Amino acid sequence: MNLQRMGSIVRKEIAQILRDRRTLGSIISLPVIQLVLYGYLSNEVLHQPTVVWDQSNTTESRTLIQTFENTRYYRVRAYARAMTDIERHLDGGQAKVGIVIPPDYSTQLQAGKPTQVLVVVDATDATSANTLLSVAMGVGTTVSRNLAVAVLRRQGQRAPPLPVEIRTRAWYNPDLKSQVFIVPGILAVVMQFATTFLSIVVIVREREMGTLEQLVVTPIQPIELILGKIIPLIGLAYINLTIILLLAWVWFGVAVKGNVALLYVVTLAFFFSSLGIGTLISTVSRTFQQAVQLAQLVLLPGILISGFLFPRESLPIALQWVGLALPLTYYVTVVRGIIIKGVGVGFLWQQIVPLVVLGLIVFGIAIRRFEKKID
Repeated sequence: MNLQRMGSIVRKEIAQILRDRRTLGSIISLPVIQLVLYGYLSNEVLHQPTVVWDQSNTTESRTLIQTFENTRYYRVRAYARAMTDIERHLDGGQAKVGIVIPPDYSTQLQAGKPTQVLVVVDATDATSANTLLSVAMGVGTTVSRNLAVAVLRRQGQRAPPLPVEIRTRAWYNPDLKSQVFIVPGILAVVMQFATTFLSIVVIVREREMGTLEQLVVTPIQPIELILGKIIPLIGLAYINLTIILLLAWVWFGVAVKGNVALLYVVTLAFFFSSLGIGTLISTVSRTFQQAVQLAQLVLLPGILISGFLFPRESLPIALQWVGLALPLTYYVTVVRGIIIKGVGVGFLWQQIVPLVVLGLIVFGIAIRRFEKKID
């Protein structure tokens, strides 16, 4: 491999990138826009619109409604006068939850008798419905316990201690902010899309413009040509990574708790795998449109099974095995480990080693596929 010839390709690519200011601007700004927009993705089920049919209309029923709202999962938006009103609000999407309090709610409580409150949840979104139903059951348990304690106090007795007391601690994200989980995952996904499409733009553009034919007649070796094209892209990708990390810290308050240098080093292996994927796609695509369509076909399913949004353990076993062949699966874990937990190589080596191996394999295949000729 001749470093001088490769250096010439590097200088050519840098000059081309700087010359096309519109493309350069979009390359730098698009990941930033994606981070800002997608960083607000949340799996929290808060302030769900609720319609209430309070047939009791007493102090006790209003206290129950307030208890539901205090959980922050429910927000009363309307009051119904009949069950048909609740059905109409849920059918039309104006409400996600309906609460029906019976007329004898207060009377039954004062008599020490059990009473029933109906909570109807729109289960179109099963995940949200499960959360809301669990919270509703918790509200019922809390209200029942408070009423039992109040009865014992009126009788001059002390409430017995709970048989089991659960004390919880939230590590790494004590405020339970969804951005702490989402933003590092967005960083990984955005960097994969950015680097993959960078390589596609560079290589396919050369083919469409016909300038790749001029390189074919030179004594440049395929590995020199591909490395010469990719090295400037790696530098540009690192600029994107730095901007995204700064934005995550300033905008979302998500700072890197671990070793930043380790993050940059491990990211290099991920860059090689992503750029290799883009190069492989470019070798089988005649036009930029074909390359983009194929890239979406390859990258989008990988996002869903990489653990970016959903725990991989909840996926079918077959998809979990498929996910083990994706560099993004390991990179998402590494990024979250370094940024959120602040752990190092001693805890992440089981993710780093496969990431490096996959990067070398993908990039090696890309080099072999990248022939110095025009089909």
